Amino acid sequence: MNRERISWLMDMDGVIVREDHLVPGADRFVARLAETGHPYLILTNNSMYTTRDLALRLGRMGLQVTPETIWTSALATAKFLADQRPGGTAFAIGEAGLTTALYEVGYTLAEADPDYVVLGETRTYSFERIAKAIQLISRGARFIATNPDPTGPSPNGPLPATGSVAALISAATGVQPYYIGKPNPLMIRSALRQIGAHSESTVMIGDRMDTDIVTGIEAGLETILVLTGITEAEDQANRFSYLPSRIVASVADLIDEIQPVDG
Repeated sequence: MNRERISWLMDMDGVIVREDHLVPGADRFVARLAETGHPYLILTNNSMYTTRDLALRLGRMGLQVTPETIWTSALATAKFLADQRPGGTAFAIGEAGLTTALYEVGYTLAEADPDYVVLGETRTYSFERIAKAIQLISRGARFIATNPDPTGPSPNGPLPATGSVAALISAATGVQPYYIGKPNPLMIRSALRQIGAHSESTVMIGDRMDTDIVTGIEAGLETILVLTGITEAEDQANRFSYLPSRIVASVADLIDEIQPVDG
């Protein structure tokens, strides 16, 4: 990697943060990327928060980044819809991260005859809105979900997340959603476009073989598995039919190889 202009994509949870704390060395790794001129984005499948919210959260943990260095499944979803049907309408189930992203690409939120039903993450899934989504999809609205994650963490244990609620809606309508977030390579391609990067000169860092690594492989990126999240040992990676390009203990092990970009 030396002095080439390498772009870096990295998952947030399990790579940069773990259980509301920074992974040791993550702040130094991101700072090194910034000071040496390598483009990067921090990725998350969670569509609940805006990038401004997430930058503030990371700042409180000790990692100073701008909202522009964060890419969420909500942003990827909004970009996909804007490309497919510019200026369209959507019935959205989710939080500010999703609704703000839709507004920013020129979408109108609609309760009647929308182009799309868009399902995202929220702590308070409403039975009434789920029922409304089922009715709208049954009448012909297209079904989009920000990510397929079945559960999300909480202090009291797992909570149902987008994938679980999408399964409920699918069972009621017979319609499967199109998922935008990882492991759909579309999430990676939209992130690459966001920073003007190319797959052959981009690295994907993740802690999950079944989302981060397989997505990076399918998008044609070099992949690095870290052992600071879901995957905690190298032998766990060997159970899969595909392998990352490399396995390291954490992003802290990558700091010394990040060199200033020539030119």
